Amino acid sequence: MRAEGHSSMGGANDSSPSSKLHTRLRLWEFPDRYVFEPIDGLADLYLSANRSDGSMNLVEELPPRDSSTKPKCQTVYGVIGVLKLSVGSYFLVITGRDCVGSYLGHAIFKVTGLKVLPCSNSRSTSGNQSKMETEFSELLHAAEKTIGLYFSYDINLTLTGYIILVMSSNHFRFGDSWTSTCCQSFKANIHAEVGSEKVNVTLIARRCTRRIGTRMWRRGADPEGYAANFVESEQIMESKGFTASYVQVRGSIPFLWEQIVDLTYKPSFDIVRQEEAPRILERHFHDLQKKYGAVLAVDLVNTHGGEGRLHDRYAKSIEPILSEDIRYVHFDFHRICGHIHFERLSQLYDQIEDYLKKHRYFLLNGKGEKIEEQTGTIRTNCVDCLDRTNVTQSMIGGKILENQLQRIGVLGVNDTISNHPAFDAKYKVCELFMFTNPGSSCLYSSCLFVSPMLLLDAKYSCSVWANHGDSISTQYSGTPALKGDFVRYGKRSTQGILNDLWNSLARYYLNNFADGTKQDAMDLLQGHYIISVSRDMAGPSKAGLLENYASFRLAFALVMGALMFMMMSLRQARNDVRHLVLSLLWAGLCIGITHFVRANGRVFTNRPRFYQSRH
Repeated sequence: MRAEGHSSMGGANDSSPSSKLHTRLRLWEFPDRYVFEPIDGLADLYLSANRSDGSMNLVEELPPRDSSTKPKCQTVYGVIGVLKLSVGSYFLVITGRDCVGSYLGHAIFKVTGLKVLPCSNSRSTSGNQSKMETEFSELLHAAEKTIGLYFSYDINLTLTGYIILVMSSNHFRFGDSWTSTCCQSFKANIHAEVGSEKVNVTLIARRCTRRIGTRMWRRGADPEGYAANFVESEQIMESKGFTASYVQVRGSIPFLWEQIVDLTYKPSFDIVRQEEAPRILERHFHDLQKKYGAVLAVDLVNTHGGEGRLHDRYAKSIEPILSEDIRYVHFDFHRICGHIHFERLSQLYDQIEDYLKKHRYFLLNGKGEKIEEQTGTIRTNCVDCLDRTNVTQSMIGGKILENQLQRIGVLGVNDTISNHPAFDAKYKVCELFMFTNPGSSCLYSSCLFVSPMLLLDAKYSCSVWANHGDSISTQYSGTPALKGDFVRYGKRSTQGILNDLWNSLARYYLNNFADGTKQDAMDLLQGHYIISVSRDMAGPSKAGLLENYASFRLAFALVMGALMFMMMSLRQARNDVRHLVLSLLWAGLCIGITHFVRANGRVFTNRPRFYQSRH
């Protein structure tokens, strides 16, 4: 909470004794300070924050109140953190919550309201500071509307079930009583029976915030090896007193590359500083080894076109570090599976089956004794690490679940989930309660976060892994995942293909005209930009955005008009040479305008206001 220029959080603290987080606080807004009064009976001290500079201290009583002060007062349910900028400090507090379930026996709450509390002396700021404060405040107030955030007063949701179940409580409880680790959360459960045995399956995903961002503004890895859209997915199975867990990860191809939007449907891929790719990739896999042990990289990208260049660089850069503990498998998903034959993923499973059996999964018996341990993970990627990746991870998750159920005797040695239609149906199509809409992606920690829940306010029939993919996809691209019908029902459908078309068009719009501002909010909250007072805040103003939007509309109208007149001329050109010449002129105009838009497409797009270099 004291890091200058960075958003900061209370989190797990292994060296300090565990503290019980305050579950309810009364927020007093005095003219010169904010005071947080615990009303849950856990403490007698108050947390006071100066409204001029954000400085904090504990006090034993409230400031005097009289008819002249009349401080505002409301109940809040936690302090997410303090963002310190050159123009002042900002507290983020939880103003509403709902209990939505539990994780390993601990209550989980959904954030239903957020509030930003500014701490700055605006009367003493210069014109430039006031301008910066206004622009920052706009982004922070947008963050107040963020939904899909989850937290627990008892445990740190960013840790895996293995750590929570095996390590002592001091390793996952909190080190102070005031700040809550808040997560954008996806969690799904199914309860079913296989024969006479009850089986509970939970799927939870955690998103790394080291390189958070939107689809087109966060690609590849940074120089420290942190990959974009890096997500840790954990599948937990409970039955017959046993608890099993399997963790797999996904993440962007881990070297420097980018794909800047320019109004084309698929902007070109640019590999940046190619000579650094082996070093950055080695750093990335070294970090994975420290956390997970052995790593099998499954690369699903195409072998031709722009994706082919990414594949070639990936394969060449990883070759020097390949070993028994780091393996690389390429599987050209589109060439082998196309758009409908996803059952051909069995060919990939044949290549990785030995690795899965060797490195196993975590398994705890009813006495709390560890009888199996996962010693390696699978890292899957495509270009976005969304659609192809999710289909592949769901296949791996299903195979692991079968092995676990066989291991504890719920399934026979040669038995499969598909032989038990009732359970198979619940695993693929399960009844879940989803409570939120996926909003803008504002995260508040520098560790692992849970991805957002799917948007629904009622009971919904859905696949665990399909919802998992939709959540991660909504966070990164703004739309649900493609190919979700196969993950849900095991086959492609006409409706699913039409949904994919709609979501692809929505992604195009959001990536080109909305994600720049969204990226700004993420970067500001994460402290990824340390802005000096003298920094030129040039970047698109509201007027500039309107001008860009108008320019895009004009270019689009010109192209559409030219096409319309060309078609009219072609119809009449059958009997008139002059109309044929006119149609050719219109065609040339269309091509010219199209080339102009393509060449200047980046001018029309919504770029991040603070965009410097993402590498």
